[in-house]
Amino acid sequence: MALYRDDGIVLRNYKLGEADRIIILFTRTRGKVRAVAKGVRRTKSKFGSRLEPGSVIHGQFYEGRNLDIVTQAESAAVMPTLRTDLSRYGRAAVMLEVVDQISEEGQTNTALYKLVTGALAELDRDGNPLVVPAFVVKVLVLEGVQPLLDRCVTCEATDDLIAIDMSHGGVLCREHRSGDPISDDARHALMNVFDGHVRHVLETTSDQLASELESLSSRLIEQHIERRLRSSTVVDQHLIHDAEADDDSPRDG
Repeated sequence: MALYRDDGIVLRNYKLGEADRIIILFTRTRGKVRAVAKGVRRTKSKFGSRLEPGSVIHGQFYEGRNLDIVTQAESAAVMPTLRTDLSRYGRAAVMLEVVDQISEEGQTNTALYKLVTGALAELDRDGNPLVVPAFVVKVLVLEGVQPLLDRCVTCEATDDLIAIDMSHGGVLCREHRSGDPISDDARHALMNVFDGHVRHVLETTSDQLASELESLSSRLIEQHIERRLRSSTVVDQHLIHDAEADDDSPRDG
């Protein structure tokens, strides 16, 4: 078996036998990798905690016929807040699931690797909920799927654009609406992100608009990958909880 080293992000893992785990990673040079981490479920394991979802590692592997074997795992980036904040962990899980769905084994995608590691670091740093929508927009660009946002995809009207549908290729006017509703503010925010003004959007968007963009981005990527994101349920429940808490909060007057 060939020995190799690579950096990787742990996307998910699951149990194997009594003490092992199968680890799904997205690596810098080999794309998606499936590997066995032997004995990591034992309390004396040296690197079990480094192979949890969201961890970024320097790893050493033996190349196997069906599954590789993890022999070493060192932390490449420390992001402690992702593990202790439920909202950040849920949003990180959305991004990890998206990468898991669009990446392929053995296919290098350096741009995607840089995108997700940067997004995870940003999310850990300040927890801005707009990190996920910005990430989704950049993923769509990498996938070659950029929705038309400045005019109706059916009639090219530039006014009264109230819906967006990835299956149609972008936004639609009131007469031709289908898919999901979209506000003018959300549409312009998405346009800014597509144009590369991510930092401006992160710093100037209101909480209400951020919630709309977060829900909308989940639906857009789900339409693209043609399946429901399991992890988006955690974020949706958190958004509902926050909204209910705001409704119950005391108001002046």
